[in-house]
Parts: sequence; structure tokens; C-alpha cells
Amino acid sequence: MTVHGASRGALVAARERLDALTDSTSVDAGTLAGELASVTALLDREVSLRRVLTDPAQTGEGKAVLVQRLLGTQVSGSAADLVAGLVRSRWSRSRDLVDALEELADTADLTAAQRDGSLDDVEDELFRFGRIVSSNTELRAALTDRKATVPAKGELLRSLLGGRARPTTERLVTRLVTAPRGRSLESGLESLSKLAAERRNRMVAVVTSAVPLSDPQKQRLGAALAKLYGRPMHLNLDVDPAVLGGIQVQVGDEVINGSIADRLEDAGRRLAG
Repeated sequence: MTVHGASRGALVAARERLDALTDSTSVDAGTLAGELASVTALLDREVSLRRVLTDPAQTGEGKAVLVQRLLGTQVSGSAADLVAGLVRSRWSRSRDLVDALEELADTADLTAAQRDGSLDDVEDELFRFGRIVSSNTELRAALTDRKATVPAKGELLRSLLGGRARPTTERLVTRLVTAPRGRSLESGLESLSKLAAERRNRMVAVVTSAVPLSDPQKQRLGAALAKLYGRPMHLNLDVDPAVLGGIQVQVGDEVINGSIADRLEDAGRRLAG
């Protein structure tokens, strides 16, 4: 999530409050994620309420009291307190508040996966689901069809992911598909992958090779990239015969090409010159 002005500080504070809350073993991070997602849907739908809760002319304490009154019986005390803390902050745009809540809901779900030891699986499943969608135009069209109902999309996702993916993965993807909030499916999946990596302060490298890498090759590549970037690195692995040999690595916007195809193309350009 990219924010500017006052919203940037508010988001940093919100992330810190969520981390402090979910550090407590008494808080069920998965339940909290569902509650925050419900509040996100409410504020996304109720534009006038969202504007009141981000109105700089209103006191932070007054807005927090309003939140407690509205949500006190609908969600847990932890969720209500977290939302109350958000509205005490100043937001540059009312939309930023909803975006922040959405991120917190996703982060809470990923925290639950980290606790039960399934975060690696969730990261890999998000990546592979993105690859499936990008290679299947009919599936992508069905998942992004604005005329399709939420239950229809939910049923399609259950048929695709039910029993084949971790429950956290299914929840994250279902929320993204049924409530995209202006995001493309691809950008939403990319954001989820980045959030998952950040749970362990890792960067994500998309590695494309002509053949699957062996475990020792994965370990050596991961260690080399971690040394290069100064942070632990999670590898999302893809196989593409067009690479012809070697590998191609993408970290964020940076692409590191070490493939035979790339070197042949480079040699051809030199000969042509």
C-alpha cells in the first residue's frame, strides 16, 4: 500500500498497533482478520460514515467513541480498539483509512499462518495461483467479471482452491476476487505476496529457469541473493523452457538475466551493430 502525507504516519502507527496486538497469544489473529475485513467492507460501502471518521474537523476522541458505539457489539474488543486507534489518526484521504484496514486484515491472516507454520505454503500458493490466472484467460475473465455475483465467484474459488490450498490462502484470494476495490487481480496478488514476505522481513525473488532447480541450487541462489540485497530472500520458482538455460531473477522492479536466451539476444544485437 502506497500512501502520502498524513496517511503515511497513520499507516505506520496502525501496523505497529496490529503487531503489538497479535504478539499476544490471547488474540486469535485469524478471527481478528475476519473482523477487520468486515469493517473494511462496511466503510467501503458507507461513504458518508467513512468521511465522518476521517474528518479532520472532528476530534480523534470523538471519532473513536463513535467507532466503539457502532462496532462494540459487532466485533471483539480487540478489533474495535484497533479501529478506534485508526480513526484517532489523521488521514490525507478517507479512502486511505479503508485501504489501511484492508491491509491490516490481510496481515492478520498472514500472521495466523505464520503462527501455525503454514506461511511458506501460503506464499507459494499465492504465487502459483497468480501464475495459473495469468496463463488462463477464461479463468481470469470469470474471476474479474463485474456482472458475476459474489456467491458465484466464491463458488468458483471453492472449486479451484477448496481442499487444495491452505484456508488462509483461500480466504485471502476470495476477499481479493469478491471485493477488489479497484485493484487488478494481478496487482492484488502481488501485494499479498509482498505482505507475506514482510512477515519475516524477507524480499521476494521470482526465479524463472528452463528446468526445475535442485534443492542445493535453490539454497545457493537464496544465499547469494540474500548477500546481494542484505535481507533474507524468499524464492518464487517458475519453469519456462524458453529460458533455454541459466536463470532469470526478478526482485521488485529489478531483473537479473543470466539465461542463455538473453545472452544469445545480446550477441545478436552486437553482431547487428
